[in-house]
Formats: sequence, C-alpha cells, structure tokens
Amino acid sequence: MPKQKTHKGAAKRLKVSGSGKVRHRNAWRVHNRNKRNARRWRRAKGMSTLEGGNEKRMARLLGK
Repeated sequence: MPKQKTHKGAAKRLKVSGSGKVRHRNAWRVHNRNKRNARRWRRAKGMSTLEGGNEKRMARLLGK
C-alpha cells in the first residue's frame, strides 16, 4: 500500500505539538490592527489547539 502524502496546504498552517495536539494560528492577525481595540488584539495572540473532529481530520491531512 502506498504511503500517505502530507497535505502541503495544511502543513504550512498547522503544527503538531510535542504531546500530539494540532495547533493553529488565531484569525484576525494579518492586517488592519487599528480597527480593533487592544483587548481584541490581545485575545487573538498566539496559537490555539484544535478539538474533536477537526483535530482528527487535520491530523490525517498531516499524516499523523
């Protein structure tokens, strides 16, 4: 049986943590900073983890 290929679009957007969780960058961080107040901007910082079916599906795309 052939090997599963990594989905390159998903690989550029998602990371798998050391414990195996799938992490993604938060939305609303690219541009137009001045439209949003500091609280909104702060809460969009960093990375979040996927949960449930989303995590399963994305892990499969990443070949995990």
